[in-house]
Parts: sequence; structure tokens; C-alpha cells
Amino acid sequence: MTMQNTAWIDLSTGAIRLQPADADLDARFVGGRGLGAAFMFRHLADPTDPLSPKNPLIFTIGPLTGTPWPAGARYHVTFHSPLTGIYGYANAGGFFGPALRRAGYDALVITGRADRPVYLEITPEGVAIRPADHLWGLGTGDTHDALATGKARVACIGPAGENGVRFAAIINDGGRAAARCGGGAVMGSKNLKAIVVRGRRPLNLPPAFLDQARRAFAQVRDHPSVAGLREWGTVHLVAIKNRVGDLPAHNHQLGQVPWADQVDARAIAHYTRKTKGCFACPIRCSRVTRVENGPYAGDLEGPEYETLDALGPMCGIDDPEVIIHANRLCNDLGLDTISTGTTIAFALECHQRGLLDDPDLSLAWGNAEAVLGLIERIAHRRGLGDLLADGTRRAAQAIGGDVPRYAMHVKGMELPRQEPRIAKGFGLGHATSNRGADHLYALPTIDLAGAWDAAERLFPPEIVPALMDTDDETYKPDLVVFSEHYCALSDALGVCKFTTAETYALFPDDLAVGLSALWGREISGEGLLTAGERIVNLERLYNTRLGLSRADDRLPARFTTEPLDIYAFTRDGAETEPVHTGILRDFEAMLSRYYRLRGWDDNGAPTPETLRRLELDEWT
Repeated sequence: MTMQNTAWIDLSTGAIRLQPADADLDARFVGGRGLGAAFMFRHLADPTDPLSPKNPLIFTIGPLTGTPWPAGARYHVTFHSPLTGIYGYANAGGFFGPALRRAGYDALVITGRADRPVYLEITPEGVAIRPADHLWGLGTGDTHDALATGKARVACIGPAGENGVRFAAIINDGGRAAARCGGGAVMGSKNLKAIVVRGRRPLNLPPAFLDQARRAFAQVRDHPSVAGLREWGTVHLVAIKNRVGDLPAHNHQLGQVPWADQVDARAIAHYTRKTKGCFACPIRCSRVTRVENGPYAGDLEGPEYETLDALGPMCGIDDPEVIIHANRLCNDLGLDTISTGTTIAFALECHQRGLLDDPDLSLAWGNAEAVLGLIERIAHRRGLGDLLADGTRRAAQAIGGDVPRYAMHVKGMELPRQEPRIAKGFGLGHATSNRGADHLYALPTIDLAGAWDAAERLFPPEIVPALMDTDDETYKPDLVVFSEHYCALSDALGVCKFTTAETYALFPDDLAVGLSALWGREISGEGLLTAGERIVNLERLYNTRLGLSRADDRLPARFTTEPLDIYAFTRDGAETEPVHTGILRDFEAMLSRYYRLRGWDDNGAPTPETLRRLELDEWT
């Protein structure tokens, strides 16, 4: 395979240095997320202000990114998070990551701050810093259109990133988002408006790898678990989740809404104009939707489930056209839709309880003007939006009193769209994630999906029945630990988790066969999972170096102290008596077992024995 380069870019001085990819780091950490963790740990030995020039912004791809391997489309961005103040990263698909591969780079390590707005132009011939004064203030759509000439691929920020919104996103390919943890704010703090990648350099891939990629592509394409994603996209989850009480609504005061059919997959299908997939994708789960007329007319790539719930039921919005428009606004302004929706829901609950008002907006549940108005105000830091632009944790602390109990975050990052009292593995995963509340850090879907074949293949037979019981907490830590390793591996390789930890269309052994053929040396599935474990532990080391401990692996009290009643709905929509009550019965026991399985001490720090086993002792 053609050699890749790492580009070291100092925006303060304009210095650019290229060096060959580090084979030792690849062997230890595979690439992508692992490479970003290694760079971050080595080059930020002391905590800094996340928005200072010293904070690196690290773009990395995996060894399968940009190859014909199914869904090898992902790129990774690593940084010190302005939202959480700890280890941060974001991950996205589309075509930007593959373009970076074709331009000849496995990593961009960006430091410093330009004295004026700039963008980077990345080509096989090198890296150039270009003026971007004419782009500053533009939305991501106009920025993309101005720079995406000659088949270039663009990742950029909008006004939210320019204005330092702590959950600002990086938007690539006009509609994909590297959204979580506030990488857009870091990019804005560097006066870096965009990165443009040009070039289609041949990769010279081994024939044995191409054969394995074709087999894996067919295996994913034909797997029954991807059928719902292909037919409906991720919004097919709405009806399923509403039925079991895993559709968070009204800031997690509810787990269901009686009007879910107004925003479910069939409702969104009314606006769908075509399907769309990322690079080399056999699933094509994305949808291009269009509202034809009225105040919300326009096109959008989306909405995905997480966005739909965050901007819909979480805020009491039952109009799909409002949700589509809100999603479009967030993309163009450069906002993380999950944090945006959850932060707005926090504000609406504060108003519900008489703790917050706005002179211009009603802040009432289901009020479209309030939700859309807050999106604009957050991105431009105007009025109440200036408070909310710092995220729920800081906003709650600023308001004071009992308000922090209504802030749905872990380690400062807003919860994604699972209900921890029902999806208990996800609840534990939200708490333990090293980047704050995150559904994709562990993605423990096996029990909820009823994937008995995967459970029986991956776990000891004696624990499988209890592990597969969604209400049984005993072995949820086992599920989370394995899934965190598999997700770290997927991110390191640069593949979409819809082919791995979401569907189990591919197992670690399948990935090992492909990577062995690509690298020309034997690699086992077990060895790859160990690399995933190494990545998780290095990220944990970064955080423990900052002082994080067991006290930070904590869910909001709502999930451990407030029971959640789940109802069945009759054909006419009338509610019956509760059929189930969700609650986390013993979260501390789950956390303690998780630590033991990890080889961490009771305070959540990796032990010296664990670090030696993972060959990380030299990193401490």
C-alpha cells in the first residue's frame, strides 16, 4: 500500500512539516482514533485552555478509510474538549476521510492560531494555508459551495464554531457532522474556517485485500440486521423505542410520546426524495428529505434518529417539518444536534418549573418558534443563547440553585438519545465513556437487538441468558467492556459501526482477515480487540492525569432516583395502566464490576498491572 504522511501544521507561524506515518504507532494503535489518542497524549502533556493556540486539533483516518472495504469512510478528530474540559473527539463519515487518504495523508496535526481567517488546502503535492476572510461568517452550506470545486472535499465550521459555542460541530461534504465535544469551537479558535482536500492518488492495494473487501462487502450487504437501516434509515428506531419506553421526551421526564407515529420512519418517508450512502457503503442508510412548501421549505441530508429525537420529542415538537428545518439550521450554523436539542430541552424544563424565562420566546414545550429561535441565538451567542452556548452543565451552574438536577449530561456532555432506565447497558456506557455521555463509545446493542447469535459467540454461555435480559443489570458491564473495545477498534480502522457493533454483520475476526491482507502480516481478531482496549485505556489515562475519577462516571440523579412508567398504547391511542417501570436499581454495583473487568482500581484508574499488560506503562 502507498505510504501515507502526517502533516504537522502550525497556524501561528505558518510552518508545515511532513513526515512518514509511524509504523510503531500503527502496530500499537491501528490508526484513526488510536493514532489520535497517541498524538494527543504525547503532545499535550499538561492540560491547557481548550480554546488556546496550544490545543491541537488532530484529523486522522484509519487503514481501511478510503479503501473498498465496506463502509470504510470514517475520519476522526481529536482535541481537548471545550465542552467537557477533558479528552474529546468527534467522528464522521461521508467522503472527506477517503479524500484525505487519496491525497496521501493519515493525519493532520494542527496547532497555533492564524492571525486572520484561513483555510487549509491539502493535495498530494503538499499543504497550503489560504486566506478565508471572505468566508468568515458564512454558513457551512455556502462555505462548502465556495470551496468544493474540482471534486474537492470540504470540512468546515459555521457561525457557531466562529463564536466559540462549546458544542459547535465540524460539517463535511455538505451534510455529515463530526459533531460531539465541540471540535468546531476549537477549529474556530484557530481562525481555521475549513479544510479542503484535493487529489485522487492511486492506492496500489494488494489483490488479496481487494478479494477480502469484496467478500466483506457482500457479507454486510446481505446481512439481515442491516435491512431496516437500508429501507428506512436510523429513524426506523422511533417506533421500536417508543413502544418500550426508550424514546426520551421532555428532557427525560418521559420515555414515550403518544404521537410518535407523526415523526416515525413512515412520517419521514413522506419527505424522502432519495437514499444516500457514504463512501464504499453497502447499506446507504442516509436519506435526502425535502419540504416542498411553506416556511420550512428546503432540502436536508437527514434527519437521523439521534437528531430527530433531540429536536423532536425531547423538546415536545411533533411536526416533522419543524424537525427537518431545525436539523438544517443546526447543520448550516455548525451545531451538534444532540447537544443543541438536549440543551434546549433543559431550558424548556427550567421554564416549566418557573426557573427560567425569555423576553421574546415562550420556552413552552412544543413551541416551534422557541426551539428554532434558540438554535439561532445559541449559534450567534445572543440573549439566552449566550448562556446555553456553554452547554447544560455551565448553564445550570450559572443559573444556580437546584437547576443542575435538570441538566442531562455526563462529564459536561449532553446525553444522547437513549433512556438509561430502559437501555441499561447504554446508561452504563454513557457514564463510563471517556469523552462524556456517548452512545457510540460503547454502542452495547446486543441485548436490545436480541442478537443471540452474537452474544453466544462472544460471551461465556453461562452468562448469556442474564446478559440478554434487558432489565437484568448483572452482566451489563461485560457487554459494555467488550463493546467499548470493538467500537474503539472500528474507529481506529475507519469503518462505520453499522457494519460492526450495531449489527454484527462483521466480527473482529472478519476485520482481522482484511487488515492482515492489507498489511501483509498475520493479525488476529483477539489482537485487534486488545488494540481497542489499549486505546480505551490510553484515553482513560489522559483523563485521570486531569484528575477525573469514579465521581465523574456518574449519570444524572433522574435516572437513579426517579422511576419511569412505561405504557402500552391501544389502537385509538388511549393509555392503559403502566406495563413496566424502569429504574436503575444498583448503578454502583454495575460500575464496580465494570472497573474490575477493566483492571482498574476502585476509583476508576488503570492499575500498573493493566498498563504493563497493554504495554502502556511507558506512557505513564
